[in-house]
Amino acid sequence: MTRLHLYGRLLHVAAVILLGLLLAASLGLAARCAMRASPLRKQSLTRWFLARLANALPFRVRVIGELPTQPMLWVANHVSWCDIPLLGMLLPISFLAKAEVRGWPVLGWLAQQAGTLFIRRGAGDAAQVNRQLARHLEQGRHLLIFPEGTSTDGSGVRNFHSRLFACAIEAGCAVQPVAIRYLRQGARDPIAPFVGDDELPSHLRRLLASEVAQVEIHLLPPIRDTAPGRNAVAEQAHSAIEGVLSGERPIPAKEAA
Repeated sequence: MTRLHLYGRLLHVAAVILLGLLLAASLGLAARCAMRASPLRKQSLTRWFLARLANALPFRVRVIGELPTQPMLWVANHVSWCDIPLLGMLLPISFLAKAEVRGWPVLGWLAQQAGTLFIRRGAGDAAQVNRQLARHLEQGRHLLIFPEGTSTDGSGVRNFHSRLFACAIEAGCAVQPVAIRYLRQGARDPIAPFVGDDELPSHLRRLLASEVAQVEIHLLPPIRDTAPGRNAVAEQAHSAIEGVLSGERPIPAKEAA
């Protein structure tokens, strides 16, 4: 890739982030003037922004499966910070993120303004967090969590924290398993994963300097029967996602419209 092409991509991403900052600042100003946007409105605006951020990244996206029409708890394997714009562009949805994300330069503030829910690992407030998530679902809003609790290189799925599934059971909503795969020339993409001590600016630069990669987003059959409990539901979702990543397609693939 030429240096000029790289600079063009960097400018595109910078322009989108600037647009997001202006949008978030406008929402903050409106709230101070007693014109606070509703959570559903924030979700719609966030989707609009994330779709433009996803378009600025060097990915060709293929969605396989059907988007749910009813609010659900989305659970996905976690490979990169790119997961958020790529999944968030599909429909209005909120995210649960680790508290450290709030401290990220620019993007952390944007996430907070967009209504992201933050959780502190090991803070011992699981019951309070679960109630907050359940209330979010009860209000008719999609919510996405990464139940592994950390990102991976995309070759497999770590154990799911089943306590995060309790909110779906309490809210009486279905669970939507999602498998996301980053591919480069037919093999697992080594550039997209954001793991370990990697830093966001350096990762973004490597990503933008690379050729276009393919992303597959598999929307698997929803888990509607949550009566067996959170452990069983977590295991079922984990098995479905792992089946896709291992190359075992549990269902015939259907391209989303």
